[in-house]
Amino acid sequence: MADRIQKTLAHAGFGSRREIEAAIAAGRVRVNDKTAELGASLSAGDRVSIDGRFVNWEKRIDVPCRVLAYKKHVDQVVTRSDPEGRATVFRKLPKLEGGRWLAVGRLDVNTSGLLLMTTDGELKRRLEHPSYELPRTYAVRIHGRVDQAMIDRLVDGVELEDGMAHFESVRVADDENKANRWFEVVVRQGRNRVVRRLWASQGVTVSRLMRTGFGPVPLPGGVKAGSYYELSRKEVKALAAVVDLKR
Repeated sequence: MADRIQKTLAHAGFGSRREIEAAIAAGRVRVNDKTAELGASLSAGDRVSIDGRFVNWEKRIDVPCRVLAYKKHVDQVVTRSDPEGRATVFRKLPKLEGGRWLAVGRLDVNTSGLLLMTTDGELKRRLEHPSYELPRTYAVRIHGRVDQAMIDRLVDGVELEDGMAHFESVRVADDENKANRWFEVVVRQGRNRVVRRLWASQGVTVSRLMRTGFGPVPLPGGVKAGSYYELSRKEVKALAAVVDLKR
C-alpha cells in the first residue's frame, strides 16, 4: 500500500510531517494541478507542487536518509533565521540538492550539546513522538544545595504547570563539596525546558546545561562546538530501528 502524501513528502525531506500536513490543510500543496487532500497517496509520475514550486519527490524518495549529530554551542538558536541576528544551527550545515535539514526537537539558546539533524521528516516525527520515550541525557551544573531527598523527589515526580514530570535517573558527577555541582540526568520527555523547570521546582538554579545523548546517539567526541559528525549508514539504520522505521 502506498504511503500517504504527507508521509511521502516528509520522508523526501520537504518538511516535517506536521509542516506538510499544515501546508496541505492550507491548500498550498497541489497534485496534478489539483489541490491535495490529507491522506491521499502519490503514484509514479504524479506532479507535485508546494507553494507553486514543483518538487521532484520521486528523485528524493530514494535518496538515503542522512543524520547529523550537531554540537550546538550556547547563543546559537534552533531556527532558520533570527530577527535579532543571532547565529543559527542551520548556517553551516552540508548543502543538499533537494529537501532540507530538519532539527529533531529543540535546545533553547542557553543550552549546548547534542542536536540531531535529519533529511527525513518521518524519522524526525518518530524521534520526537512521546510514545517512543527515547532517553535524553544531560550534564547539568546546579547552583544551590542538593540532597538525597531532593533527588528522590525529582525521580519520583514533580507537579509542574503542565503536568507531572520526572527524571528517570539523577547521578552526581563531581565533588559534593563544590558550590556548583555537576549532575547527569536522564529524561524521557521532550517537553519545553523540562530539565530546567524540574530543578527550579526544588529552589535551585541551573547554571549550565548540555545535552550529551539522544536515544542511542551520544554527543560526538572530537567535534568542536558549532560543528557536527555525520552518522554512518549503519548508525542511521540503528537509530531508525529504535522508532520502528525501516529505511
